[in-house]
Amino acid sequence: MSAAPDPVWIQACLAAALVALDPTGTGIVVRARPGPVREAWLAHLRALLPDDAPVTRLPASIADDALLGGLDLPATLRTGRPVAQAGLLARGHGGVMVVPMAERLGAGTAARIAQVLDTGTVEVARDGIAARHPARVGLVLLDEGEGEDEAPPAGLADRAAIHLDLDAVPSAALAATPTPPDLAAARAAAWPSADGEAAEIVCGVAARLGIASLRAPLLALQVARAHAAFAGRDAVTDADLSAAIGLVLAPRARNWPQDTGQETGQDTEDAPAEPPPEEEGDRAGPTGPMGDEDRILAAVAASLPPGLLARLAAGEAPRTRSPGAGRTGAAAAARAGRPVGARPGDPRRGRLALIETLQAAAPWQRLRRGEGEAGLRITADDLRIRRLVQRRETTTIFAVDASGSAALERLAEAKGAVESLLAECYVRRDRVALVAFRGKEADLLLAPTRSLVRAKRALASLPGGGGTPLAAGIEAAGKLAAAERRGGRSPVVLLLTDGRANIARSGQPGRAQAASDALAAARLLAAEGTRALVIDTAARPQEAARALAAAMAARYLAMPQADAARLTRAVREAAPTG
Repeated sequence: MSAAPDPVWIQACLAAALVALDPTGTGIVVRARPGPVREAWLAHLRALLPDDAPVTRLPASIADDALLGGLDLPATLRTGRPVAQAGLLARGHGGVMVVPMAERLGAGTAARIAQVLDTGTVEVARDGIAARHPARVGLVLLDEGEGEDEAPPAGLADRAAIHLDLDAVPSAALAATPTPPDLAAARAAAWPSADGEAAEIVCGVAARLGIASLRAPLLALQVARAHAAFAGRDAVTDADLSAAIGLVLAPRARNWPQDTGQETGQDTEDAPAEPPPEEEGDRAGPTGPMGDEDRILAAVAASLPPGLLARLAAGEAPRTRSPGAGRTGAAAAARAGRPVGARPGDPRRGRLALIETLQAAAPWQRLRRGEGEAGLRITADDLRIRRLVQRRETTTIFAVDASGSAALERLAEAKGAVESLLAECYVRRDRVALVAFRGKEADLLLAPTRSLVRAKRALASLPGGGGTPLAAGIEAAGKLAAAERRGGRSPVVLLLTDGRANIARSGQPGRAQAASDALAAARLLAAEGTRALVIDTAARPQEAARALAAAMAARYLAMPQADAARLTRAVREAAPTG
């Protein structure tokens, strides 16, 4: 007997059909990490699109001229006159634009994409050219963010009708993927319009779900129309509204009404077995639309993904990204910084270094010019672009051994060392974070901050005693370092320990397994390219701490031999430069 189809996957396949039916009128945010489930969903979407609809991938770090269009430099040099080149958005006209790692889109890029979504055209006025291209595209934002503040730009997410979460869908669910239906008839048919009552219901539901966006109800109505056309209906029904609200409004909800008759874990023993006689009369009276809202909300609640209703009932808001999120890395995508010379390159991917370009072209002019020619002939080989260096923000992560093996006086010395290093980080305007490990686990005592006062307060309240879960401490520091890298910052880990682990990664005591787990975590940190410094806090230098530093590809420093000046110098050397 085969297992029942996964309801989230079935809903995801329906969402793919609706996006394929009307890409520009819908759009979708898909929260899913790279893997078979996401690839299967994208393949299902491609199978549903028309054969002539382009499917284009838009990298998060794309430059403006590649996105919008600009000067075709080789063609311009060949013809001697400005030649325009269409950008990625214009070339994707009539199709779907897939954006992997959408949470890394910069604010400027997101704003330009949003403008094109609103107008359906790309206007280019730069480099001596003026062009206008149609660019009606459907947006598929692939959200791979791990942190709560790692999400696609709010302006683009608001313009995407459907929000989908595939993270909990198992690979086994793919066996129940429906055969892609033929959407040609639905595309050719006249779509039903949504009447005033449907609009009133959708707006009322949006208000009760705490959704402030004015786009959301409009997008829900568009999805309801698409669902009706997909089902072959000539009018929008409750089933279409329920499907649209489940795909568009429910993922945006900030709360869930408690009076819809849907169970959220409360005791309903006292609920009346039958409604009062006058309730049927009320349904047709002035409060009829509110009854419709309750009925549709109850239907939507029955089809919500597991856990979503409980989170909404608990008041948990949807994920949003912080204003600083979405950078793909300051050094990689920046077009500003300190110039440090020039190099051969394409001006579309950097700033043209005019003087250096002319200097490179000058020696060849006698060979390139014909008789009587006075103009300057420049080829693509002559082009030079600026080399820019921008200092990346550094986050110093202190991972402190607060276990019983760190005697109280040694822990006090470690705190003193950390406090002196905090002052150095403050001078450099680094962000600092504090991870402490003791007992059976590691705790993040201080999230990355520039506040010296908060850092000192967290350090002062650092408790001591218990086992030494060294592997857990290194893993916690590594995860935090990875999150900082995704935010475009350069992390450096300062590990203060004597290296004598006695709690394994599983939480069970045992020195041999604990030491093995700690070395494995250290090697993983080194493989990820995280810079680190190991400060041995034991009264005498420990071989275990040296071995840990070697596995971590980190510098080793013994606390008894480390005065404030040496510590400061070591941290400066460990910190990334740039």
